[in-house]
Amino acid sequence: MCYTIEKTLENDLMAIKTDLINIQSNLQSIIKDDSLLFDARLMLDELICNGINHGNKKKKEKLVDLLIEVSENHLKIEVEDEGEGFIYNRDNYDPFSLSTNGRGLQIVDGLSDEFYVKNNRVIAIKYISNAIYM
Repeated sequence: MCYTIEKTLENDLMAIKTDLINIQSNLQSIIKDDSLLFDARLMLDELICNGINHGNKKKKEKLVDLLIEVSENHLKIEVEDEGEGFIYNRDNYDPFSLSTNGRGLQIVDGLSDEFYVKNNRVIAIKYISNAIYM
């Protein structure tokens, strides 16, 4: 059994607040493990904020596409913005610098078992056991 959420979001965090609450509520109804649910919500928030703030540079006319897939063996979160894209290199982030740029992607990368950045699309996959999926 697979649960999928596909949604196109406005490029405004305040405007999509209700959408995010509904998405998180849906995830809570199917993911019964609190630790996995926390990771899913954190990954989702970081990737959407990254797409809006950095990818689309907060331009209201742009959109962010979201795909969430939950199955017996994986959680997949895919976010695509309308930005120019970038090349991600996990080794370029300095955790001792005072900069927060790149921190969100590092968090998601660390929580993921597979993490891909393809231009303006980010894909995070976390393996799960069917015991924690409803």
